[in-house]
Amino acid sequence: MIEKIFKAYDVRATYPSPLNEEAAWKVGHASAQFLKRSRQGVAADQRVKMEDTMCVGRDMRPHSPSLAKALIDGIRSTGMNVIDVGMIDTSFIYFAINHFDCVGGIQTTASHNPVQYNGFKISGPKAKPIGSASGLDDIKRIAATLNRTGDTGVTGKLEEQDLWAAYRAHVLQFLDLKRPLKVAIDASNGMAGKMVPAVFGNIPGLEIVPILFEITGSFTHEPNPLVEANLAMLQAKMKEVPVDLGACFDGDADRAMFLDETGRTIGSDIVTAVMAKDLLTRPANKGATVVYDLRSSHVVPDTITAAGGVPRRDRVGHAFIKKTMAETKAVFGGELSGHIYYRDNFFADSAAIAFAHMLSIVSAQPGKVSAVVKPFHTYAQSGELNFHVEDKDGKIRDLAEQYKKAEIDYLDGVTVDLGDWWFNVRKSNTEPLLRLNLEAATPSVVQEKLVELKKLLGEPVEGH
Repeated sequence: MIEKIFKAYDVRATYPSPLNEEAAWKVGHASAQFLKRSRQGVAADQRVKMEDTMCVGRDMRPHSPSLAKALIDGIRSTGMNVIDVGMIDTSFIYFAINHFDCVGGIQTTASHNPVQYNGFKISGPKAKPIGSASGLDDIKRIAATLNRTGDTGVTGKLEEQDLWAAYRAHVLQFLDLKRPLKVAIDASNGMAGKMVPAVFGNIPGLEIVPILFEITGSFTHEPNPLVEANLAMLQAKMKEVPVDLGACFDGDADRAMFLDETGRTIGSDIVTAVMAKDLLTRPANKGATVVYDLRSSHVVPDTITAAGGVPRRDRVGHAFIKKTMAETKAVFGGELSGHIYYRDNFFADSAAIAFAHMLSIVSAQPGKVSAVVKPFHTYAQSGELNFHVEDKDGKIRDLAEQYKKAEIDYLDGVTVDLGDWWFNVRKSNTEPLLRLNLEAATPSVVQEKLVELKKLLGEPVEGH
C-alpha cells in the first residue's frame, strides 16, 4: 500500500518496507506527471527556463543511492529530464532548483529520523514545497494507480552536475565575519559532515572543532538536535575545548540548534528574535515583514515590532511559512522546530545560511553569545509537551470551553491568550497526541498553569 508512505509534508517510511525502490520509482513517475499536468496552460511569464527538467539529490543514508536511482528512473519514464546533483544537504536542492530555474526537484532523505527510515521531499518551481494541500495528495493518487515500474517507451535525459562551488558562493553572501570565532559543530554523522567543510572550510578567522563529521551510514546519536540528550557530545566537547558558539545539525542538515559558549541551548524562537532584529536594523529591510510560527515566544513579535518590522504569525510547517513569506515578501521567517527562512534564499529554509548569519551576528558583538541572547529571555516557557489523547478534536473543544473568557483563535489547533500567560495546543499529524506550548512571565506561573492544564490533558508522554 503505497499510500502508507505519504505524510502531510513529504514521503517518509522505513526501508525496505513499506518504502523500497519500486515505491521510489512510482513516486518519481507520479511527481513528474503531476508537475507536467500542473504546468499545462501556464502563462509565458510564469514559466521557468527548464520546464522539462527536475533536480534530484540524496542524503548519506545507506539506501539513499538505490532509492534516488529508482526515483530518477521513474521521473525519466515520463520523458522528463533529470539533473542529478549528488549527495547534498536538503537546503542545497532548493538552491539547485532556482540555480537552474527548473520545474522542481526531489531530495531523497528522512531528515532527522533514525537510519532505517528514508523518504522524499518534493518541491515545485522556485522550490515551492509540495505538501498534501499543494499537490502531494495528487502525487499519491497517481502513484497508487501505477502497477508497473518498467519501460514506458520514453526516457528523459540524465546528467550529473557538481554545484558545490556555486552553493558555497551563495551561502557565503550571508557571512560577514567581523572578528575571529571558534565554533564547535556536531554534524550528527549526517549531511553537515559534507556541507560544513565544503561551504565553511578555509575561511580566514573561522576555526571549526568537528564532532561526528564522519559519514558512516549510521548515527552515533539520533540526528535530531531538538532532543536535549542528542546535544550531550557537543556539550561535553565545549566543556573540554572553550569555543564562542556551538551548533548541532540534524541528519539532512536543513536545521541547526545553537548553543551559547556555556553549552546552554538557545531556543529557536530566541534565535528568530535575534536574527529578525539584526535584519530589520539594516536600512534595506526597514519596515519589512517577519513570519514566525505560533508556538514561538511573544518575545518574537515584541522584537519585530520594536525593530520597526511587521510581525506575521503563522501555522506550523514549512509549506505555510514559505507561502506566507512569498505573499508578504517577508525578509525572514523562523520556526520553533529550527527551520530558518530567508527572502534572499528564494523564501526557503537553510541551516547553512542560518549558521553563516549567526556567525555574523556573534562576530559583530564584542561580548559572549550568552550576553547577546540574554535580553531576549523575557518570558518563561514550558517547552513542547506531548499528551496522549485519542479524541483530539473533542479535547480541543473542551479546552476552548474551559477558557472561553480568554482570547481564543484556531489558526493551528487552539491558542488561548489570558494576557499574563498563554498556551497553544495542536494535533500531531500522525499520532494520537496533542502538543502543548505554554508561556508566562515567570517559571512559577508556568508550573502553576501546567498543573491546571494537566487536569484536562493528563500527564505528558514522550512524543516525536
